[in-house]
Amino acid sequence: MERIDNKKIKVKYEKLSDRSEKDKPWDIHRHDCDLVADIYKQSFEFERYFERMNECSGHLQYSEMLNRETGEIGIKLKSARFCRVRHCPVCQWRKSLMWKARFYKALPDIEKQFKSARWMFLTLTVENCDVSEVREKIQWMNKSFIKMIQRKHFKNYNLGFVKTTEITRSKDGKAHPHFHILLLMKPSYFKYGYLKTTDWAELWRDCLGVSYTPITDIRMVKAKLNGEANKSAIAEAAAETLKYAVKPSDMVKDPEWFHELTRQVHKLRFVSTGGVLKDLFKEDTSEKDLLLLSEEEDTDKELRILNYNWFKKDKNYKRKLED
Repeated sequence: MERIDNKKIKVKYEKLSDRSEKDKPWDIHRHDCDLVADIYKQSFEFERYFERMNECSGHLQYSEMLNRETGEIGIKLKSARFCRVRHCPVCQWRKSLMWKARFYKALPDIEKQFKSARWMFLTLTVENCDVSEVREKIQWMNKSFIKMIQRKHFKNYNLGFVKTTEITRSKDGKAHPHFHILLLMKPSYFKYGYLKTTDWAELWRDCLGVSYTPITDIRMVKAKLNGEANKSAIAEAAAETLKYAVKPSDMVKDPEWFHELTRQVHKLRFVSTGGVLKDLFKEDTSEKDLLLLSEEEDTDKELRILNYNWFKKDKNYKRKLED
């Protein structure tokens, strides 16, 4: 409300979610950001993280664009400030979108060069551990994975991989670190070197050097499809690989657990690549990267600038409408 000459005038707003369907996720992720930031606020040790996340993407500037061919009017994100704190839900979401877009762009050249290669999705786990042991466990898992990719069988049939680390919280408060891996396999793998799930589990067990059989999952990324359908299936597998390292829901369940996890994973690398996919994804990102600005020349006409602000109490982005 604004007061002019002792009269209350109702201010009208436009919600970002009402203006643009594709921008609806902003409200969800920015609200998650508030929840996680408030957890950091509870500890002086992480006060700086709270301050950075509190300022993250509080103001979104959009360009209102006219499509010269169709006459349709849409909006496109032009600028925003990101905190780039590892566990910020907004920054994790934007980073995942960025990686997915880059992968989608690189996919045609990869498939053109390796026409008969097939994609597989591999999950590798270890037994749950106390959150205070997470750093040690992940370092051990990484060393074990290096052993795996150096095995003759892997070298013979794998063309490249993208590996990410995810940590979930079990009901009893234990941490569950595991790897999501996207594999590009040679066609000869399916003729001469095919491994069943139990074989992958045994290979991973041997590399870990443990007596138990770790839960392992391996599956094909859809059967061969045509054109965009095939690209979409593979892009979705990439999105699954590149999702949250830690789910926001797990971050806010137990502040002490999350504070300790933050200490444990400080400066650990959560993404690695190899073979023909090496350097396709990098953890370090700039503000420009997270804006997801198209590298292609924009032929649409910019009509005006629209500014949306985050309203924490209302849990949405909106802008004040002009009279």
